[in-house]
Amino acid sequence: MTVPRIPATIVTGFLGAGKTSLLQNLAKSAGGRRLAFVINEFGETGIDRDLLLGCGIAGCDEDDIIELANGCICCTVADDFLPTIEKLLDRREPPDHIVIETSGLALPKPLVKAFAWPEVRSRVTVDGVIVVVDAPAASDGRFADDPEKVVVQFLADPAVTHENPLGEVFEDQLACADLVLLNKADLLDAHALGVLSRRLRTKLRPGVRLVPSRFGAVDAGVLLGLGAAAEADLGNRSSYHEAEGDDHDHDDFESFVVALPEIPEINALLARIVAATAVHDVLRVKGFADVPGKSMRLAIQGVGPRLDAYFDRPWRVGEARTGRLVVIGLKGLPRDAIGAIIRG
Repeated sequence: MTVPRIPATIVTGFLGAGKTSLLQNLAKSAGGRRLAFVINEFGETGIDRDLLLGCGIAGCDEDDIIELANGCICCTVADDFLPTIEKLLDRREPPDHIVIETSGLALPKPLVKAFAWPEVRSRVTVDGVIVVVDAPAASDGRFADDPEKVVVQFLADPAVTHENPLGEVFEDQLACADLVLLNKADLLDAHALGVLSRRLRTKLRPGVRLVPSRFGAVDAGVLLGLGAAAEADLGNRSSYHEAEGDDHDHDDFESFVVALPEIPEINALLARIVAATAVHDVLRVKGFADVPGKSMRLAIQGVGPRLDAYFDRPWRVGEARTGRLVVIGLKGLPRDAIGAIIRG
């Protein structure tokens, strides 16, 4: 039986567009869904974690609202974002839906790509990318109500490694969108809203909806359950970075699989993995091993020198007791040398 993947929604948009209000309203209209929020905004006008702690949903507590403050998550995917998603998925009671609020500086496509990484691709899917647009600002030809503030935010964050002009970041967000909210639409008359909608549609993929909103008040039934599986549709989501030949999020990392033979001595295997991690630039390992005489498979997870091994479930009838370990690290890993150390 295939376990259903947990849906994740990416919410992006520039500083001041209304992402804070959107997430507050989303929490209030969740309809009983257990939501987890991953927040990556900066500055006093960004998402205030405390605003979401009073979401009013049974079971919604501090553990369901996670802040990532080490920089723009499209630039820190391996360091911060993936481990956070894994922790949510590994909970005894994982969330029904994960909502990821990015910095307005984030490029959404590298973040969507991260959901195809080995650690999470079988367990979570991108339900949709929602872009929040400041409608009056966009109508006036600006990507944000206060562009100077956004520039200050950009320059103040040393973790932002992409150097796109902010207008290109805005277009990258639109090109990756599954739904666009024209927030503060009540501040435009019908004619201006129509002109803006027609202009933005030229930047969107066919079928992407434009939804007017006020104070981010859009029901969860509209925002959640889009079923976009965006990680499987990357080819249709254009990006300035890729047009310029910049594989933004995977330039510095790579992964490969080490086939494991039967493991009669668990501690010896773990010692070899620790040794490989210490000698080479291995960041993460995750996989399974076959221990002779045991009816259950051995699960192995590690971050740097920290390793965890446990028997997670019985081997299924007819299932090949094949051991394999995914190794992730800095680009240029000596694969043969690492494999030889791990296999012993």
